[in-house]
Formats: sequence, structure tokens, C-alpha cells
Amino acid sequence: MFYFGDGKSMAVVRWQDWDGHGLEHCQCRENAEGMVLEGVVAGTRHGSYGGYYHVRTDVDFQVREVRVVYVGGPSLHVESDGHGNWHDVIGSRSLPNLNGCIDVDIGITPATNTLPIKRLNLREQETREITVAYVPLPDQIDGDFLPRPAKQRYTCLMPDRRYRYEGLFRAFTAELAVDEAGLVLDYPDTFRRVACAE
Repeated sequence: MFYFGDGKSMAVVRWQDWDGHGLEHCQCRENAEGMVLEGVVAGTRHGSYGGYYHVRTDVDFQVREVRVVYVGGPSLHVESDGHGNWHDVIGSRSLPNLNGCIDVDIGITPATNTLPIKRLNLREQETREITVAYVPLPDQIDGDFLPRPAKQRYTCLMPDRRYRYEGLFRAFTAELAVDEAGLVLDYPDTFRRVACAE
């Protein structure tokens, strides 16, 4: 994590798929206006794919903008008012099925787990159930490429360091250790942090 004198911070991290294939490069920037997560992924989960994502939040870590592009495939660009009202920028339409979703979960990256962790600011053993705007992997796209609502639960096991994530929409549970920026270190059976070259 790099800190700048004007209150800005930046972290650059990389992950691989759990079996050591693929690579993701992610930059996390935070300042007085909010956070930006931006990354590129050469993934191998559920087939091979390339992807780019850009997520912008406000100062309360409420998602305001999401862009995802799959190389040779579809792209999406959606915006939120931070209170759970979403709009499809590409299709120029509202997305009422996402009403109430404050966070986004992009399936190709563990970076977006950071958003509810920072926004909820849970105390030890505190649990919150949320509904997120879930962006599917390429092989999960059925029809329009848009986020869909997905129920999740977060429990703080150790403040600022360890959380239990439960994907209630797919009966999946994992314990996530995070770094000082709130970014996942390892995501058991899914993603593994690797060192960035100096």
C-alpha cells in the first residue's frame, strides 16, 4: 500500500487461479472521493477468457459505476446512485431488478469482496446479509450481459483481517484473509495472491 501526502492511497496486487493458472493485475486507488478498483484478468476458471473491469465508489464505498469487458465478447456499463437504483448506460434503461443493491460482485475477480468489507465495517462476530449486483463469468451469461441480484452474507471473524463470506445464491462459503487495504489475500479453492515484480 502506498500513501500520498494528499490523503490518497494506492495498492497494486496480483492473483492467480487457485491451481496456479491465469493472472490478474489489480490497482486499488482510494482518496477523499471514494475508491476505484481497476484490473485486467487472463482467467481459466470455467474456460479461458480475458477481461477488464473498472469499479468506482463514493466516499462511503457505495458503488456508483461498473464497467466490465470480456475480450472478444460482451461488455457492460452500469451506474448506481449509491442508494440501490441502477441504470444500464449502454441500453439506456433502468434496472429495477437490482433495486436495493449497494455493492457489486464481479465473478472473475476477488477484488470486489473489498467493497462490502469496507462499507459494512463489521465488528467482531457481527454478521450482515446483503444483496449484491453480481456480474457473471463469460460462461454464465444468459441473454443480456447485465448484473443480476445475488444474496450474500459477511461475518467479521477478526476485525480488519479475516471474514467469512457466504454466497447464499450458490451455497458457497469461504474464509477470506485481507490486507491493510481490505483486499483479499487468498480466496480458498478459487484465487491465490502472488507477488508483484518490484
